[in-house]
Amino acid sequence: MLSFRPVRAFVVALLMALPVALLPAAGAQAADRTVQGGRLDWGIKSSFLGYVTGPIAQGSWALGGGVATVGSQFRFHSATGSYDPDTGALRAGFSGGVRFVGHLKADGTHELDLTISRPTVRISGGSGTLHADMTSKPKGSGKVTSASQVPLATLDLSGIGMKGGGSPVVLTRVPATLTAQGATAFAGYYTAGTALDPVSLSVDVKAAGAATKSPTASATGSGDGDGEKSTDTIVDAAVDWGVRRTYREYVTGPIAKGKWTLNGGAQDGGALFRFPRGKGTYDAGKGTLDAAFAGSVRFTGAELDLTLSKIVVQVKDGKGTLSADVTDAAEGSPPRKAVPLVTFAAKDFTPKDGLASLTEAPATLTSPGAETFGSLYAAGTAMDPVSLAVAVDKKAELPALPDLGSDASPSAAPKGTASASASTGTATDDASSSASSSSTGSGTYAVIGAGALVVAGLAGFTVVAARKRRGTNTP
Repeated sequence: MLSFRPVRAFVVALLMALPVALLPAAGAQAADRTVQGGRLDWGIKSSFLGYVTGPIAQGSWALGGGVATVGSQFRFHSATGSYDPDTGALRAGFSGGVRFVGHLKADGTHELDLTISRPTVRISGGSGTLHADMTSKPKGSGKVTSASQVPLATLDLSGIGMKGGGSPVVLTRVPATLTAQGATAFAGYYTAGTALDPVSLSVDVKAAGAATKSPTASATGSGDGDGEKSTDTIVDAAVDWGVRRTYREYVTGPIAKGKWTLNGGAQDGGALFRFPRGKGTYDAGKGTLDAAFAGSVRFTGAELDLTLSKIVVQVKDGKGTLSADVTDAAEGSPPRKAVPLVTFAAKDFTPKDGLASLTEAPATLTSPGAETFGSLYAAGTAMDPVSLAVAVDKKAELPALPDLGSDASPSAAPKGTASASASTGTATDDASSSASSSSTGSGTYAVIGAGALVVAGLAGFTVVAARKRRGTNTP
């Protein structure tokens, strides 16, 4: 995987050597700054994770929306918000979520089922709070409740000077304590005042107004012969795609024992790849695109050497196709040109403020794509979503690459095992089969100092379970 740029690597190394700190900036401006890009690392509560995957709950946790794991922590990404260096006020919202399930019931549901997503850190007047979307089911009630941006934990900012910061704004291992509202959202299994895992974040900020965009005539050409342009000039474009989470895990896991390498300007977001510098044709009026992107990704490992290069994205009639040149050196077959790998929905691809974009459009594997991956997946399999951005205005800026960091992994097996004889297997996309590999035992909760929670499912999550290996090499 790609490493941080030298300057950023130095900053990270410096932070590791320092206590909780906010990076200062000489001559910080008083005006609010926009938060664009960054990550939040939080393990929620380590003892709870151990309980969920342990012999009592015999459960698992799942990642959604591009969340990665860094050690025992979950990494939420793509920060947005604002920072005022004059007052020290900060609002930073992050993407992704984590779902916990345990205590499988006979009807296939779980007594313990909790989802925490979209964490947001708000700091003002020297005090801080972590908010999050919560979905839970009070123990024994069977009734699902959901709440948006619950003030989940208070953050202890003692000794931290929030004023006068530059970019990035960094906080490291800030103590977090469960609030009364958070205890309720946690279905009452934790009491207010319970210590949660500390919170760390790093967000990029820039001067307010720097990203102001204005539409131009080229962004609205209809191509109907009325004197307006039928095609629009592509100023810049990028496509983000992670291929497939479990495929990446397979490549770097105990079977393939491999890695991936990016070349030609492709960037690594930790759980997805960015192919930049798109060039081609775009028609805003028709919503069509035919663009080629720079960069390549090469997967290598035991009996594996697959390269995807010359990425091309075409959009027409509300449907997108991502293609690539495919080189399978392990098979010794000649390179295949412009192989359509996945299709995705692109119903609204008209520019807004000079930028046409799609965010995490669900992608489906094609038949040629299935062949590319050695028939590990059948045609029609859901692959990682596609995000696409095309700037047709010089003032428009592409969205920041979701900053998961080069040390992040897309997922990891949870701590603990379902039974004394179980070993940690590869990640699976089948939530029901993972959950059904363990039973609920007595069906009662043990006192764990934090208890257990319950929440309705969050669509699109992939369960990562501790289970017995069943003799399959399929990622």
